[in-house]
Amino acid sequence: MGFFTDAYDLFCISMVAKLLGRLYYTRPGAEDPGALPINVSAAVSGLALCGTLIGQLFFGWLGDHMGRKKVYGITLIIMIFSSIASGISFGKDAKGVLTSICFFRFWLGFGVGGEYPLSATIMSEYANKKTRGTFIAAVFAMQGMGILAGGIVALIISTAFEKAFKPPPYKVNPVASMPPESDYIWRIVLMFGAVPAALTYYWRMQMPETARYTALVAKNPRQAAEDMSRILNVPLDPEEERFQRIVKSEGHKFGLFSGEFARRFGIRLLGTTSCWFLLDIAFYSQNLFQKDLFFSVGWIPPALEMSAIREVYMIARFSTLIALCGTVPGYWFSVAFIDVVGRWWIQMMGFFFMTLFMFAIAFPYDHWKTEDHRIGFIILYGLTFFFANFGPNATTFVVPAEIFPARLRSTCHGISAASGKAGAIVGAFGFLYASQEKDPDKRSHNYPAGIGKKNSLIVLGIINFLGMLCTFFIPEPMGKSLEELAGEVEIEEIEYERITVI
Repeated sequence: MGFFTDAYDLFCISMVAKLLGRLYYTRPGAEDPGALPINVSAAVSGLALCGTLIGQLFFGWLGDHMGRKKVYGITLIIMIFSSIASGISFGKDAKGVLTSICFFRFWLGFGVGGEYPLSATIMSEYANKKTRGTFIAAVFAMQGMGILAGGIVALIISTAFEKAFKPPPYKVNPVASMPPESDYIWRIVLMFGAVPAALTYYWRMQMPETARYTALVAKNPRQAAEDMSRILNVPLDPEEERFQRIVKSEGHKFGLFSGEFARRFGIRLLGTTSCWFLLDIAFYSQNLFQKDLFFSVGWIPPALEMSAIREVYMIARFSTLIALCGTVPGYWFSVAFIDVVGRWWIQMMGFFFMTLFMFAIAFPYDHWKTEDHRIGFIILYGLTFFFANFGPNATTFVVPAEIFPARLRSTCHGISAASGKAGAIVGAFGFLYASQEKDPDKRSHNYPAGIGKKNSLIVLGIINFLGMLCTFFIPEPMGKSLEELAGEVEIEEIEYERITVI
């Protein structure tokens, strides 16, 4: 439920960004009356990602020093209060309101950032090696449900307001098409993110600390055995002699910035950070700005033909359709096959098909803009989401939680995730500018010239191809214990465990 809330909070802003433009920056008579100024649009979409990046680094490090459970509660409290504060953003004018939104969404992103390393690490340390990938991927798959929920909530609220106030089309009456009550829509959508987070807090606080952290980092194997005994409802031996052998192993003699770490885990960290960075450039560009692509190919009517509330409904409707047909199924395909096919092959396959379908959209871009071919465009666009989620969007979250030692697991996952958010920031800010057409007549709101949507999509295809190459730095963790992957047990012990399991 933490990841459900994360995704809802990060992506729901795309449902109401156009409404914010109409309410606070409307320009009657303009071709796109709801276009936010480019600096405001970039800030509203990107500052939460900046907060997420910082939160991933900070809470990832803190999780290895204070424990997973303690920090896990802090992140949830930050998310609850920041969601509510985002919805009650105040100000005397448009600048004040949008500044408040950006401020509170930065701190919302900071809390969300902590969920990435902590959720992945906790799940990896609780699961067994046979189903570990499935459980971690299932946690991450709730991101798809959060994206879907964002669309559904926006649909329900916009429909309710439209029926209650029945505003006329924008062309008929620009003022009446935005009744004062419209301002409540975006506030309700943003504040709803606090509901699942608040409902989750009690159960999260009932979780004991993970046994691997308690034993290997806090060095208290007896407490670890007691905690796991309560969870499994069976008596467990602390195995203190085996614990002492693990503690004395060379896996506990180096730090994050040591030459030994670089020699043993440097290539792995390079692989996890580069793949996540490249994936998120493409993934967040698509998610945050898919509404602009829908308008550009004519799947959503021109803004002048809709009221502000109707525009929210149309954006939410097609975002929900993409989530249902491409995003959510992709996540759960990863859950089903990650412990069958393996992480490496799923990631390679995902990057390959993302590259293929992005090029299929980009090169004949003008072809897809004709009315007869718009359905084909949506199908291909949905397939890029499907293979992002049945591919690197899931595996880049799973693998860093498996291939690093317990003392540094949360920190390394946080570094990897922060690299991904750096890519997301590049996507959020870069795609907005790059996708602007060179022809001033085709640009909205006097944005500076970019390379156009077609060339921007080609660039995203190339980025996906580079992700395929970086996947070669990633090992295959399937079927191996966390200690085996981290080099914290001897080979003889591993073979003995396998024999006893058989």
